[in-house]
Amino acid sequence: MNDGATRPSFEPWLPMEERASCCASRPLVRARGLTLRYGDSVAFEDVTLDINAGCITALVGPSGCGKTSFLNCINRMTDLIPEARVSGGLSIGDTDALDRRLDVIALRRRVGMVFQRPNPFPLSIRRNLDLPLKEHGMLGRARRADILERTLRDVGLWEEVKDRLDGPALALSGGQQQRLCIARALALTPEILLMDEPCSALDPLAGDVVEDLIAGLRGRLTVLIVTHNLAQARRIADWGALFWKQGNAGRLVEHGAIKQIFEAPTHDLTAAYVRGRRG
Repeated sequence: MNDGATRPSFEPWLPMEERASCCASRPLVRARGLTLRYGDSVAFEDVTLDINAGCITALVGPSGCGKTSFLNCINRMTDLIPEARVSGGLSIGDTDALDRRLDVIALRRRVGMVFQRPNPFPLSIRRNLDLPLKEHGMLGRARRADILERTLRDVGLWEEVKDRLDGPALALSGGQQQRLCIARALALTPEILLMDEPCSALDPLAGDVVEDLIAGLRGRLTVLIVTHNLAQARRIADWGALFWKQGNAGRLVEHGAIKQIFEAPTHDLTAAYVRGRRG
C-alpha cells in the first residue's frame, strides 16, 4: 500500500521462510567483543555479531540498549563524540574498521546512513545528490546526471520530481524527503546501508513506501535497520538481533534468522519481547 507514490524499481517481498536462505552466508561485518563507552557510561558491552552480506538485519529491543550506538560504530560516527571510546574488534570485509589510520571519509562512502528523521540539505533536490558526488570526486556533470536519475528511479521519486529538480528539497513531503535521503546514500554506491528507525517519523502510508524500498534492497547491498516496530522487522528482515539493557550496559541477547527469532526464540527474553510481554 502507498499514497500514490511511484513504487521503487526493486522487487521487494519474499516469504519469511525463504529470506535467510536467499542471502549470502558470508559475513560482511564482524563484531567481536565490541564495547562502546561514553565517558563513564557503557552504551553496549561485549557484542559479538556477524552481519551477512546482501541481507537485511533488524536490530530490535527497548530504547537505551545500544542499538543506534552499535550502528554508529560501524561507520565511525562515534569519532564525532569526544567522550566515546570503542574497544574490541570490528571488521568490514578485510578492513579493520577501528584502525585509527583508516580513511574515515572512504569508510563512510562504503557505509551509508539514513537517520530517523529525514535530513535533506536545505538546497535543491538536484544539489542534494550532486553535492556528495562532487565531494567524493565525481566531477563529470553527465555522469552525475545519470546517477541522479538512476537513484531517484530506484527510490521511486523520479516521476514525482523530474520537473522540479531545482526546487527546494524541503518542500517535499516527509516520505519524499526520506526517499531522497536514501537516494543520496545510494548514489555513492555503498556496500552497507545503516538505517536508524527510518519510518518512525513518517505517516503510515509514506512508511509503507519506504518499507517497500528497504525490502527491495535485499541482495543489492547489506542493510542494518534499527526498528521498534516488530511487525516491520518481521515483514522485511532476513535476520534479527535482540539487544537488551542488562545491568548498566546494552547486550546482545539473541541473533538468528528472523523466522527463528519470532517463531522459535532460544532466549526467554526474546520470547517475551516478540510476544509483547517485555519492553
